[in-house]
Amino acid sequence: MNIFLRAIAAAVVALVPMASALAQENYPSHPIKIVVPFPPGGTSDTVARLVAAKLKDKLGQPVLVDNKGGGGTIIGTEAVARSPADGYTLLWATPPFAINHSLYTKRPYDAFKDFVAVVDVASMPLVLIVPPNSPAKNLQELIALAKKNPGKLSYGSSGNGGSPHLAMETFKSASNADIKHIPYRGSAPAFTDLLGGQTDVMIDTTLLVTPYVAAGKVRALAQTGTERSSALPNVPTMREAGVPGVSVSAWLMLVAPAGTPDSIVRKLNTAVNEVLKTPSVRDQLEKQGLEITAGSQADAARHLKADIDMYAKAIKASGVKAE
Repeated sequence: MNIFLRAIAAAVVALVPMASALAQENYPSHPIKIVVPFPPGGTSDTVARLVAAKLKDKLGQPVLVDNKGGGGTIIGTEAVARSPADGYTLLWATPPFAINHSLYTKRPYDAFKDFVAVVDVASMPLVLIVPPNSPAKNLQELIALAKKNPGKLSYGSSGNGGSPHLAMETFKSASNADIKHIPYRGSAPAFTDLLGGQTDVMIDTTLLVTPYVAAGKVRALAQTGTERSSALPNVPTMREAGVPGVSVSAWLMLVAPAGTPDSIVRKLNTAVNEVLKTPSVRDQLEKQGLEITAGSQADAARHLKADIDMYAKAIKASGVKAE
């Protein structure tokens, strides 16, 4: 009897790799879920739903969007970290994914150990703006003004630890400009106070600031992308304006739980890249001021590591603490 049971056990053990290989080969065999760690609405959610709808055609299975907002994106991110690494539960990652790695000393997951990057989707540079009556007509004049009046200029941001805040701190570190931070509860009130003259400078996304730049209500001095945005082709990059080392963007990336088979990661990477080449998808993203990034899994992994490292330095320099 013992011999018989051992034989069955050995047969089961031998079948496990075969079953795993078959599952990978047949992937996906049922619906996929993309967790968006924000409430419904907004750029991240909108783009996730656009891509998910087209992925169904490429993968042959429904791709559903599941909004799990809260906790500065930690709630939704933790849910994915605890999910099986089988390619059926994925995370729609944005800059807070990289920021939180250093912002929170205690997290229920580790961005490096618990996740694997799948593919970059799109990015949007941030733009440094001042009111139209500002004496600074370009970035170097702003830096000179800040150095002449240390601590007297102020900038508003969407809040402590957000990408606009840390982008500005990165700029301050790179330029040695002393500008006081005033955190707000969101970009809208910060922008209102800039327009009203209560603050002197601000950094935020092209999506937010472009209409106001076009209307002459604010002046754009530089953008944080490595290349000029098509939305603001006349605005120089930070490097062009004389401040290298400031390359910050709002980005969207698909990541999966660590341990997801390479074959599944490759299949997802290929499918998303094909979706991003679709004219209708490309047109909709570009209308929102987003620039398609796409690329290989290795490209996404390098990008993620670089941003985690960059934000770690910015958080250390700013002394910001998680609220």
